[in-house]
Amino acid sequence: MITFDEQQQVFHLKNKDISYIFSVEEGNLLSHLYFGPAIRHYHGERRYPRVDRGFSGNLPQSLDRTYSKDDLLQEYSGNNTGDYRVPAIVIRAANGSRLTDFRYESYKIVDGKPKLAGLPASYVKDDDEAQTLEVTLVDKTLDVQVILSYTLYKDRPVITRNARLVNTSDQEVHIEKIASMQLDLTKHDYDVVSMPGQYALERQPERQALRRGITEFSSRRNSSSHHMNPFVALVDKDTDEFQGNAMGVLLVYSGNHQFTLEKDQIDQIRLLTGINEYDFDWAVKPGDDFQTPEAIIGFSQHGLNGMSQVFHHLLRERVARGKYQYADRPIVINNWEATFFDFDDEKLDEIVKEAKPLGIEMFVLDDGWFGHRNDDNSSLGDWFVNTNKLTGGLERVAKQTHDGGMKFGLWFEPEMISVDSELYKQHPDYALHEPGRGMTLSRNQLVLDFSRKEVVDNIFNQMCKILDNVPIDYIKWDFNRNLTEVFSATAGADHQGEVSHRYILGLYDLMERLVTRYPNILFEGCSGGGGRFDAGILYYMPQSWPSDDTDAVERLKIQYGTSLVYPVSSMTAHVSVSPNQQTGRSTSFKMRGDVAMSGVFGYELDLADLSDEDREMVKEQIKFYKAHRQLIQYGDFIRLESPFDSNTVAWEFVSPDKSEALLFMFKQLHTNRFEINNTKMANLDPTKDYHDEMTGQTYGGDELMNLGLFRDPTHTGDFLSEVHYFKAN
Repeated sequence: MITFDEQQQVFHLKNKDISYIFSVEEGNLLSHLYFGPAIRHYHGERRYPRVDRGFSGNLPQSLDRTYSKDDLLQEYSGNNTGDYRVPAIVIRAANGSRLTDFRYESYKIVDGKPKLAGLPASYVKDDDEAQTLEVTLVDKTLDVQVILSYTLYKDRPVITRNARLVNTSDQEVHIEKIASMQLDLTKHDYDVVSMPGQYALERQPERQALRRGITEFSSRRNSSSHHMNPFVALVDKDTDEFQGNAMGVLLVYSGNHQFTLEKDQIDQIRLLTGINEYDFDWAVKPGDDFQTPEAIIGFSQHGLNGMSQVFHHLLRERVARGKYQYADRPIVINNWEATFFDFDDEKLDEIVKEAKPLGIEMFVLDDGWFGHRNDDNSSLGDWFVNTNKLTGGLERVAKQTHDGGMKFGLWFEPEMISVDSELYKQHPDYALHEPGRGMTLSRNQLVLDFSRKEVVDNIFNQMCKILDNVPIDYIKWDFNRNLTEVFSATAGADHQGEVSHRYILGLYDLMERLVTRYPNILFEGCSGGGGRFDAGILYYMPQSWPSDDTDAVERLKIQYGTSLVYPVSSMTAHVSVSPNQQTGRSTSFKMRGDVAMSGVFGYELDLADLSDEDREMVKEQIKFYKAHRQLIQYGDFIRLESPFDSNTVAWEFVSPDKSEALLFMFKQLHTNRFEINNTKMANLDPTKDYHDEMTGQTYGGDELMNLGLFRDPTHTGDFLSEVHYFKAN
C-alpha cells in the first residue's frame, strides 16, 4: 500500500479508493503532489514548475531564483525561513529564535498502526489492515527531529496523520505551535464546511466559499466545545449529499483545537490542524519528545453522505472500543426532568415502578445524590452518598432497580469542584486558579486541575469506592463549564503554557483507567449536552448526549448536523415533555418519539404525569425501537432532506446487505399551499422489491430511489412525522 520510488524520490500511499503522493524535492524539502481518487502509477506529472516569483525568497546559498518555499506545496512547513504562509511548527530556541526549517532525513514503513502514548486514536485489529509510513525531518540548527506519521487503511478511503517532535539536542526547546498535519493543495475552487454552534444548538453545518487569506475554525475553551466542532471538510462547488468530491478532516482531541486554512497569492490552499497555539508553550528537555493528537482524513467521490459513511464506519469500528461497541444500547429513563434535585428513596422507587412495565431497560439517577447537594451550588468533588436523601445508600437504589428487572446508571461530574465542598476545604489548591486573582464562576462551580496527577488520582479513588461497592451498569459523565484561569499551582513559570494540554492528558488518563477497570460499565459523555462531542471522547465512551435541547424540532437540525461526521450509535436522543422546557414549543408524542428513535433511544420526563394514551404510545415506541434497534444503531444512516434547506426533513437507515430500510419523514410547518413533497430514498438494491410493512404496499428499490414517495399534502398541522419500514422480498 505504501511505496517509495528511489529514482523519483516519491512516496505513494495507495489503496483501491485513494492515492496520497508526495516527494523529496530539491533541498530535501517534502513536497506534496496529490491527494484524491486512486491512481495506479505516478509518472512525474506534478514535479513543481519553477517560476521566478517576485518577493518570494530562495533557499540559502542557492542562486536558483525559480525555486522558493513561498509557493511550494509542502508536507510540513517551517517558520520564518522563506515560506510566508502559516507555519506548521514554531519552536522557541534557547536564544529566543522562533525560526524552524525541517528537511527530510529518512523514512520507514511498518505494518499496522502504532498506538499514540496517552492519546486516543483510531486503531487496527490486525496489522494486515493498514500500513504506516514514518518520515523523519530534521532542523539541523535546532538539532530537533519531527517524525511525520501517515497510516493508510487497506479497505477504507482514510489516512490518519500525526507528528512527534524529538529533542535530540543538548538544550531545552519550547514548542509554541505544532500541527498534527498539514495538507497543501493545488489551486481549486473549494467550499469549506464547518460545524459551528452554541449551547443547546450544537453542530449546525455551515458552508462557505474559501476565499483568499486566512480562515480559522477553533476553540479556546479547553474543550472541543458547543461552539466549533473539531472538523472541517473541503468540497467541490457542485458537491451535494450524493455526488461530488468531499474531503473531511477530523481531529481526535477534546481540548483547544485549531483548523487554519490559507488560500495564498496564487490560490493554492494550505490546511493545518492540531492543538490550538493560543497560550500553548510546551518545554521539551533534551532526549524528550512531544506527541500530537491524531488527525483523520476521509475522502469520498459520492458527496457528503459518502464522506459521512467513511467517518461513521471508522469511528464506530476503529475508534469506539469495548463491550458496548456493537451491543444493543439500553433504553433509559433519567430522573432529571422528573425530580431535578428534589428526590428521595420513595420518589426513585416510583420511577422504577412506573418504567419497567413500559419496556424501559435502565434507570439513571442524575445530579444530586452526593455530598450535601440540593442545588447546583455545592458538593462537586465530594463523591460520597447524600444519606439524607438516600437513606439506604446507592446500594439500595441499585438493588431496587435490579430487582425491578432494570439496569442502574449514575451521574458524575468528575472534573469539577464546588467551593462549598469537603474537597475544597481540604485542598483549595486543587482548583485551577492563579493565586491573588479572583476565580471565574460558571454554574457556580470551579474546575479541578487535572494537569496534576494527585488530583486525578483523588477523583479516581473516590469513584472507585462507589463503583467497587455498588453494582452500576452505566455512567453519565458530565462537564458543565469551560476552563478559565488555566494556571496550575504546582507548575513553574516556564510550564504554565502546558497546563491546558496536560489537563486533557489527565482527563484521558482518568477515563482510560476507569474503562479498563470497569469494562462492563457503559459510559456516556456529556458536556451541558454536546459541548464535548468529539472523537477523543468516543474512544472511551461509545455514546454521548448531543444537546441539552430535547425539543424535537430543534433536534432535527442537531442530529442531522451531528451525523455529518458522527455515527448514530454515538448519539443519545430522549423523548421529553411538551411544551418543551428549553423552547416552550409543543409537539406531539409521536413526533418526539420518531425524532428520538433516530438515535440511541430513551426518555427524559416524569412518567407519573403521562396520560393513559401516552403510556400506550410509550409501549408502542419501545416495542418498535427494540424491533429495529440494530438497524438504527448500526445500519447506514443517510440524509435525504435537510432541515436547513427545506420545510420537510427525511433520513433513512439501511442494513449493510440492503435487505431492510427505515424511512423517517418530518414536516416542520404547515402552509396553505398544500405543497406536494416527493421523498426519494437512496442506497437500496434496485433489483429487489421492498414491502412497506406500514402500508402493505410493495415497491421496487429502483422505484423508491427514482420515483420516490409522495407525502399526503392533506395532512394538516405543524410538526408531523411518519415512519416506513421496508423489508426486501
